[in-house]
Amino acid sequence: MGKGDQRSRRGKIQVGSFGNLRPRNKARTITAAPKAEGAEAKKAAPKKAAKKAAK
Repeated sequence: MGKGDQRSRRGKIQVGSFGNLRPRNKARTITAAPKAEGAEAKKAAPKKAAKKAAK
């Protein structure tokens, strides 16, 4: 096992291949979801309580 062995991690680095021993690093893109303007307005508006008429 060494640089010439395709089954070892060092061999995969030497050859430039990927596999279970040397998985690829997936590029992670972090994007923030844009906030809707209507959602902020709804949060700011006070909620009205429904009152029942007393008989």
